[in-house]
Amino acid sequence: MLLIMAEKIILDCDPGHDDAIALLLAHGNPEIELLGVTTVMGNQTIEKVTRNALAIAQVAGITDVPFARGAHRPLVRQIEVAASIHGESGLDGPVLPDPTIELDARHAVDFIIDTVMAHEPHTITLVPTGALTNIALAVRKEPRIAERVKQVVLMGGGVNVGNWSATSEFNIVIDPEAAHIVFNECWPLTMVGLDLTHEALATDEVAASIAAVGTGPARFVGELLEFFGETYRDAQGFDHPPVHDPCAVAFVIDPTVMQVIRVPLDVELTGTLTLGMTVADFRAPAPVDCTTQVARNLDHPKFWGMVVDALEHIGDPQL
Repeated sequence: MLLIMAEKIILDCDPGHDDAIALLLAHGNPEIELLGVTTVMGNQTIEKVTRNALAIAQVAGITDVPFARGAHRPLVRQIEVAASIHGESGLDGPVLPDPTIELDARHAVDFIIDTVMAHEPHTITLVPTGALTNIALAVRKEPRIAERVKQVVLMGGGVNVGNWSATSEFNIVIDPEAAHIVFNECWPLTMVGLDLTHEALATDEVAASIAAVGTGPARFVGELLEFFGETYRDAQGFDHPPVHDPCAVAFVIDPTVMQVIRVPLDVELTGTLTLGMTVADFRAPAPVDCTTQVARNLDHPKFWGMVVDALEHIGDPQL
């Protein structure tokens, strides 16, 4: 028998409807070993997104994974949240259970550092699906983690499209200085941006497949998508909502679910119209020492099949 080793990840998130689905995918896929969940302000304040993360854990029966609260504001700028998309709670739509899971006593930054340093080099993937503040602070506090992590697979940015401005994606633009730090470190980095995630549409067929699972967590996802679909329709004109964050987790599970192109990437920090823009330099083949790549062309059926399979694997625990 061929023994397949699970991919060890730390999910750094700001739940958020699509972050919730990313967490369920990470928990429900047997090829992922979820070492911890860290939270960062973004879709809502740190207090709200942390409560949301613990509520999602309650829904899915995630009891053996540490959760740690992280940065409450960007490195330099004032906090900006996405209530127009995610509501006042950050996870409007479903009724959230009262969490009974206790937070890890450590700050998320220290949890990330401790976990990476305690494991063998190149065995842990960081999967940030919110602002990159925690990741930037961790690598500044302990630079050795840059050479120890296996890779960083982030949801954020976009080569040819923005959503919070004409040129910039929300996760990057709310803390562009943090993103600049993370993009310019020596670790292998995959940007799963809007070029890819705008293909991850939760169509009527997708919603029906999720409903057919018939469990509490699947109903929870259905309620998430119903609210998310309405806000995306009203705010950005989508007929069906693009579900961004689980795409990053899906890439860790099976990189063939999308295509990637190796290309130098950087983040604009000073542009009046382009602050937070992720700039990809396609003028020539990527240099040998290029450590960054961008994702494109999602295998839509394979991706949503992963989500449905994860929900089936979770079952109906709701503690």
